Amino acid sequence: MPRVTLISAFDRPYEQAVAAARTCYSGGGIVTADQVSGVGQSLEKQATRAEQRDRIAHSTFKAGHHTTLQHGHVSFGLDAISRHFVWSFLHSHPFYNSEQVSQRYVEVKPDRVTVPTLPEPAARIYRACVERQMRDYRDLIALLEPVAAAEYGQVFPARGKNIDRWQGAIHKRAQEVARYVLPVATHTYMVHTISVLTLLRYRRLCQEPDTPTESRLVVDEMCRLLFERDPLLRKLEVEPLETTQATPWLKAPSDLAAHKRFIAEFEQDLAGKTAALVDRFGHNERRVADAVREVLGLPRDALSDADAIARALDPAQNPLLGEPMNTTVHQKLGRSLHAAHYAFKKRLSHAADSQDQRHRLTPASRPTVHAYLTPEPDFVTPRLVLHAGGEAARRYQQSMAETWQAIGQLRDLGVSAEWQAYLLPNAVTIRFTETMDLAALRHKHAMRLCWNAQEEIWQASVDEADAIAAVEPEIAQYLLPPCGVRHRAGLRPYCPEGDRYCGTPVWQLERSAWRRVL
Repeated sequence: MPRVTLISAFDRPYEQAVAAARTCYSGGGIVTADQVSGVGQSLEKQATRAEQRDRIAHSTFKAGHHTTLQHGHVSFGLDAISRHFVWSFLHSHPFYNSEQVSQRYVEVKPDRVTVPTLPEPAARIYRACVERQMRDYRDLIALLEPVAAAEYGQVFPARGKNIDRWQGAIHKRAQEVARYVLPVATHTYMVHTISVLTLLRYRRLCQEPDTPTESRLVVDEMCRLLFERDPLLRKLEVEPLETTQATPWLKAPSDLAAHKRFIAEFEQDLAGKTAALVDRFGHNERRVADAVREVLGLPRDALSDADAIARALDPAQNPLLGEPMNTTVHQKLGRSLHAAHYAFKKRLSHAADSQDQRHRLTPASRPTVHAYLTPEPDFVTPRLVLHAGGEAARRYQQSMAETWQAIGQLRDLGVSAEWQAYLLPNAVTIRFTETMDLAALRHKHAMRLCWNAQEEIWQASVDEADAIAAVEPEIAQYLLPPCGVRHRAGLRPYCPEGDRYCGTPVWQLERSAWRRVL
C-alpha cells in the first residue's frame, strides 16, 4: 500500500487565501489571517468575520479566482508508489516539485513493486512476471558490467589501468541500463511539494484514465492529512467525485490494425530519429531578433538579426546563461526567447520520458500507456545492450517477449487494462509531440546535452539541435551542453559536474563528432 506522510504545511492556508483575496481590495494595507478570523475580538464579531470569510472563500473559488490558494503550500513524503503513477499523474503537469529516488543510481530491491489484489490464476501470473523481471534486472547488471567496464576504460584511460577502483561507477552504468526490464509497477519514494490549489485539482482529477485506483488512494490520504491540519479547507469541496463527469475509461486498443497504422505514421515522421522537428513558428530568428531589439529600443539598422540573437543567446554576451541559477525567464533579454516556438515528435522509453517530462515548460501529448497493451512487444533497446550483443542482448529481448506474453495472459483472463499496464517494462515505447519555446529549449539542452544525461534524452536533444541547425543556424549555434555554455561564458572549470565529469572535453567537439555508448 502507498504510504503518505505530511512533512510540512503552511499555517491556516484557507484563511491565508481569504486574506490574500481581501488584500486586493484593501485600502488599509495587507490583510492578515488574524484579521480574517477576528482574533482578539468578541465572539459576535468573530462569528461575523467567519461568515464574511466563508462568503469570500466560496465566491472566489466558484468564480475560478484560484490564485489565492497558491499562497499555501504543503510537502508530502510519498513511499511505495509506482513509477507508473508518478509518470501518468504526479509529474504530468508543471505545478509541483519532487525530489525522487533515482533508478539510475540506486539499485532496486526485489520486493519494491506494486502488486494488486487479483483472483487466481491471474495473481500467480502477475507475481511470476514481476519476480522474473526482477531476476532479469539483476542478471543483466552482471552481464553488462564487463562491457560497461571496457567502455569506461576507453573514456578514462588512466582509470582503466586500475579499473577495480571504479567498480561502483561502472555498476551504476550497468544498472541504469538493466532497469529497462523492470515493470512500471516498481516502487519509488519522494518528497512532493505542491500548492493547496494543486492538491484540490488532484482530487478532481483522480478519476482520469491512468492508474485511477492508486491515484485515488494517494490523493485521498494527502487530502485527509491536509484537511486534518486545516479543517476549514473542507469548505471548498464541491460536489462529491462520485457525481462528477469523469473522463471515459481508456482500454487497450481493440482495433489493432488501426494502432499499427498509427505507429507506422509516427515512425515515418520520425525518419529514424529519436526526435524530429515537425513544426515551428515561421521566421523564428527574425522573431527573436525583433524581440531583443524591442527590449533594447533599437531599430533593425542599428542591430542586425545575428547580433541581436547573440545578445540573448551567446553566453559570451549574456553571461547569466553560464550560471546555474537559470534566470532566463526572469531577465529581460532572456524573455525575448519566448518569441520562437518548436514542435518535435519524439520516441522515448517510459524510463527516459519519466525524466524528460520533468522539464515542466516543454509540455507534450503524452499517451495513456493502455494504448500500448498490444499483443506484440513495442519497446526501446538501450545502446549498451546493442553494443554488448551476445547473451545480454538475447536476455533483454527474451525479457521483453515474456513480459508481453504475461500481459496477454492477464488480458485473456479478463484482468482490467489498469492492472495489465503495471507489468509494462520501463522500456515500453512512448510516442508523443512535445512543444516548447526557445527559452525552455535552450535550458533543456544546457542540461540534457551533457554526456552524463540519460542516453535517450541526450540523443533526442542532439536530434533537436541538429534539426534546428538545418533551418535556423544563427540560433542553433548557441544550443550547447553545460560545458559548452560555460566555455563561451569564460567560466572555469568548463565542466560543472566535478567528480562526475564524463571524461570527454565535449566543449572542444563539433556536434557532428558527438558519439557515446555509456
